[in-house]
Amino acid sequence: MRRRWWGAAALVAATVSGALAVQGLTGGSSDDSADDGKSGPVQSKTRSARLAVADDGASAQLGKRDTEPFSMLGVTWTDPSAAVAGAVEIRTRSTQTGTWSNWLALDGNSGQGETGAARGGTEPAWVGPSDGVEVRVDGKGSARLPEGLRLDMVDPGSGTVSGLEPAAYVVEETGTPSPGESTTETATESATATTSPEATTSETVTSEPSDSESASASESSSSTPSGSPTASGSVSPSPSTSVPSAPPSTAPKPAITSRAGWGADESISPEEPGYLPDGKIKAVVVHHTAESNDYTCEQAPAVVRGIYAYHVKELGWKDIGYNFLVDKCGTVYEGRKGGVDLPVMGAHAYGFNSETTGISVLGTYTDTAPSTAAMTSVARIAAWKLGQYGVDPTGTTTLTAGADGTNYFHKSWVKGAQLSFPVIHGHRDGYNTQCPGDALYNQLATIRSWAGGPVAGLTLKSIGGAGLSGSTYYTKAGITVSWSATTPAALISTYEVLVDGKVVATTAGTATSAKATLGAGTHKVTVRARHQSGRTTTTAAATVVAETTPPTFSTKPGLALRTGTVNTTAVPLTLNWKATDTTALKEVRLTAPVAATYGPTVTSAAHTAKSGAATAWSLTAYDRAGNTGTAAVTGTPVILQETSATKSGTWTAKSSASYLGGKSYTSSAKNASLTWTFTGRSAAWTVSRAATSGQANIYVDGTKVTTVDLKSATTKYRDAIWTKTWTSSAKHTVKIVVVGTSGRPTVTTDGLVYLK
Repeated sequence: MRRRWWGAAALVAATVSGALAVQGLTGGSSDDSADDGKSGPVQSKTRSARLAVADDGASAQLGKRDTEPFSMLGVTWTDPSAAVAGAVEIRTRSTQTGTWSNWLALDGNSGQGETGAARGGTEPAWVGPSDGVEVRVDGKGSARLPEGLRLDMVDPGSGTVSGLEPAAYVVEETGTPSPGESTTETATESATATTSPEATTSETVTSEPSDSESASASESSSSTPSGSPTASGSVSPSPSTSVPSAPPSTAPKPAITSRAGWGADESISPEEPGYLPDGKIKAVVVHHTAESNDYTCEQAPAVVRGIYAYHVKELGWKDIGYNFLVDKCGTVYEGRKGGVDLPVMGAHAYGFNSETTGISVLGTYTDTAPSTAAMTSVARIAAWKLGQYGVDPTGTTTLTAGADGTNYFHKSWVKGAQLSFPVIHGHRDGYNTQCPGDALYNQLATIRSWAGGPVAGLTLKSIGGAGLSGSTYYTKAGITVSWSATTPAALISTYEVLVDGKVVATTAGTATSAKATLGAGTHKVTVRARHQSGRTTTTAAATVVAETTPPTFSTKPGLALRTGTVNTTAVPLTLNWKATDTTALKEVRLTAPVAATYGPTVTSAAHTAKSGAATAWSLTAYDRAGNTGTAAVTGTPVILQETSATKSGTWTAKSSASYLGGKSYTSSAKNASLTWTFTGRSAAWTVSRAATSGQANIYVDGTKVTTVDLKSATTKYRDAIWTKTWTSSAKHTVKIVVVGTSGRPTVTTDGLVYLK
């Protein structure tokens, strides 16, 4: 037999076979912006289900079941001083996909504590909007598990508070739940339809006072804070509370989302804030929240609200334990109230709360490294808070243990012991917990460096507007100096460009370059970074030479015919030059009739030019400073056909498309000759060649200069086989004479090319 109840806001206690049906606000991601002044208090809903403990007390479970939507959970127990030595694991079902997650391990020894806490518990875990859950606890052969084990689920609410429709419940009146599957929820029976739909409900648990460290007298007050909100959005303590001063800091204050900004419901934590007994922060303890990293940045305020509700409503703390929280996008959230600029006593590091402030990064960083944005914000908060008390973030400090303890590295101490810690250290350094996870713990040295300075990884990357030769830069005057650093820009005050030790440009810490103008001469250029702490770092010096003298052509450009195949549109020639510079020649560029670039040691290049057309060859020399010098030469290749020569002896005309002009002369008669006369500065004899070709003597201006053998293993046409170049243009004669070589006397000529 089943009966159905309808309730407005009551949390119905029921023993359910196979399902846990509880009423609460609809779970889901936060849709508020987390910007101050844009959201009001957001009220959360909590629900609890007791775990079934095995007869030997060494294991417990909550069988897989349906629930009302929630987004965060934790496992708690009656004695706040107790811990679970074994494995606490949960898995949940997503409301969006309907799929079950993998098992998620919870830290059963969180190392956090609050005087007067109602319960002990694991770290809360953000699992995202879920409507199903399963829990298993294995003591791993240790002593019995703590009494009163239960699962606590938190719906952090959305940014918009609205009324709820009544919820229906299906409760099994008969039947006995199977071992490990039963759940028990307690609630106020008088919570009826007259209760506000936004009202929070949670199980009320009483316990003996915890063994956690003593707090200041102001922490024990349970009166409701009075006064107007502080600038940070916190509620001001009443006049009865001794409030320390807020000293100025040596580091700038980062942007902090106030409690109002993330939707803190101040009604659930009415106690006055407490402050460090000596009013001085000596160290920063870094935590992670040991939950999923899958939250979005828009959900982060809801994650903070979930932690807040878990700490206050389930563990019975007077407020959220951490002083500050940071999401993976780098947004900083005010944690425990009392004033972000004051030394508020947190509940984050058992035994060391009275001398430290706690910063927790939302997410789990056992294997996954934290984002640069999150690390930057941790460094900025740490630097600001420590800067209020003149504490060096890169140094060490001595803390007095407020309780007996053992840390993650098996170092033990007794209450009152004086212990040395890095000023910025991980939770595991002062308690036996994995927090803040290996991946975040391994980044603490970097966070210390970022927080305390000086700027790390500063490198002068380049000098724009200057040419580099070896290790020296050359410029005419203006340069752009570029640099990089591994320290985030948010922690850097300024950059300065120095020339010969004097500051010539100053930029913000977000800049990566700056301009400067140099006078003539050799200079040393450096970049100096000033950390927000005032510490400075300077790069190695770069040598920069400023000069305005242009390169010159010590050898003016010249043209000469060269050997190769001749075409009417492509006569082979060589362009020659020599450029020099007083400091450092960079290159020579040919700009006409074609474009080409040559290195500083190159002095010639092979090209071709159209016959019968005057062609201008323009060169520009560049030095490393960017100065330029130009020069040019003009030449006209001219083809003289064989028919234009003066003949002697027997020559026979031959026709073929392979010849220049379609014709050539051939002769086998010894001493047969052809003579050309021209005015120019270079000449090339063009022939046809084969394996049977013979030899010819060449005379220039009446003097024999060489004997040329036309023999070739392959047949060649229009081959410029011999060239001659003079320093200037003048009238010359070139005469070829057939040698009459035995067995291969034939010489075939295709004309003469000269350059005028």
